Amino acid sequence: MDQQSARTIEAWPEESREAARLVIEQYGEPDEVTETWLIWHAPGSWKRIVASKAFYEHHFPAPHIDAVESVINYRVPPDKVTPLAEFDGSVIVERTAGEVSARCHDEQANFLALNLMHDIVTGAKSVQEARDYYAKEFLDFRRKQPTPYMERLRFTLRDGSTADPDVRVLSDEDLDQAIKEGNEQS
Repeated sequence: MDQQSARTIEAWPEESREAARLVIEQYGEPDEVTETWLIWHAPGSWKRIVASKAFYEHHFPAPHIDAVESVINYRVPPDKVTPLAEFDGSVIVERTAGEVSARCHDEQANFLALNLMHDIVTGAKSVQEARDYYAKEFLDFRRKQPTPYMERLRFTLRDGSTADPDVRVLSDEDLDQAIKEGNEQS
């Protein structure tokens, strides 16, 4: 570990420090280091990984902490955002940017969450089926049984833009008229 990364995470809580070390062991030194974040750009199959000083207590499927976020390019249809939030609050959809991330303790759990996210989006699993499978694979990992959803992303990432800039509802004329009305009221 280079001195900057080591010095930075030395001041972090043990929970965050441990999670950051796992990423450093897997991918080496981060591309960016701040007082509160370590960031890797394009490590492995990810768009980026962010290890953070801040961590979040998470009780699904069992108590643990979330401190490592793994990001992919992925377009989620708007009608699937609520089911994803029901599935796992640590799956984060950035619709405009065309990104989805999972934040957990380690990369394997993030693979699991994002594989199940894909199953929900494509209709392969319901929210409850995904939650049940997550719990099963979590236990299988502890039992040292096969955990295929924790090994890698099990779907192909789409080439091209996944961003969703939404639909314009205000015309230039609407905006010009609002400015004119605002100036008249001044």
